[in-house]
Amino acid sequence: MSKKDYYEILGINRDASEDEIKKAYRKLAMKYHPDRNPDSASAEEKFKEVKEAYEILSDAQKRSAYDEYGHAGVEGQAGAGGFGAGGFGNFADAFGGIFDEIFGGRGGGGGGHSRAYRGADLRYDLEITLEQAAQGAETKIRIPTMEACETCHGSGAKPGTQPTVCPVCKGSGQIRLQQGFFSIQQTCHQCHGTGRYIADPCPDCNGNGRIRSHKTLTVKIPAGVDEGTRIRLSGEGEHGGNGGPPGDLFVQLHLKPHPVFTRDHGDLHCEMPISITTAALGGEIEVPTLEGAAKISIPAETQSGRAFRLRGKGIRPMRSHTRGDLFCHVVVETPVKLTERQKELLRELEDISCGNDTHHPRAKSWMEKVKDFFGT
Repeated sequence: MSKKDYYEILGINRDASEDEIKKAYRKLAMKYHPDRNPDSASAEEKFKEVKEAYEILSDAQKRSAYDEYGHAGVEGQAGAGGFGAGGFGNFADAFGGIFDEIFGGRGGGGGGHSRAYRGADLRYDLEITLEQAAQGAETKIRIPTMEACETCHGSGAKPGTQPTVCPVCKGSGQIRLQQGFFSIQQTCHQCHGTGRYIADPCPDCNGNGRIRSHKTLTVKIPAGVDEGTRIRLSGEGEHGGNGGPPGDLFVQLHLKPHPVFTRDHGDLHCEMPISITTAALGGEIEVPTLEGAAKISIPAETQSGRAFRLRGKGIRPMRSHTRGDLFCHVVVETPVKLTERQKELLRELEDISCGNDTHHPRAKSWMEKVKDFFGT
């Protein structure tokens, strides 16, 4: 125990009031707390002296004995409170404020209020068609949710009763354990941080105040959305706790595979099979678009893989004023299940064309590249 004068340690007069003692202690404890001076042995020793002085002078009986007999009157009493009630209560009351100021805690002691917290955000994956993405749509979704219990109106207590302030943490949701100058704050084991104690829980929600349910929501899909677009429905997430605001619901859009088109941002692509005759002689074919059919002219001698562009027949992406295009990639189709007459005509065509490279320019070019590769 320090043999210095306790009044001198706290810097107060001998007739100082309880409030003056507490104010002086709070100021010095803030200054010399070991967590604020981690590498200072002198600050730690000073903090112990301040703590010891406060433990004596904040207790009326100990202060009276000290005033009359000095250190001999309180020998062995400073720091004897530990975790128990005697001698620790006054110190904890004063130190609680210091702990909060240093570490940003929510405080302890009676009269506190449980903290309201925002509800969790939810995600819903929604599949839509290419047509819905291009033109916009409105659809309904049914999602699971936690709703306020109608029996207890969200209080968690059995009808006719009310939650009370937690007797352990006095409503703060936190408890503080202290030994010497070490202080640990943790969630209250009785109320699990809510600050409320429910002696008689609601039989329908088991004291939770919320029950599992489902709700149907309308989702408006803007025109031009793409894979991965998120639509935010404010306030449609989970309900908050202790009166806090609800979270949001995020609808994540996914495009279903389309039987005809593939999408590349605002552009659309499709494959269009054509016959050998049309590819060789040319002609007019009908191709699909999102608004209906359109016609394109196929020039003679068209090769497989050639793309024909239809301007403005794609999709206008969100936040864009320009509509994409539609690209039709023609695929020359080889006939199957030929009759003998058809085979005969094809053989005749082959005989007529044999040796004339002008009819097969791509084959000629490819063969020349092969010869160059092998050096022949």
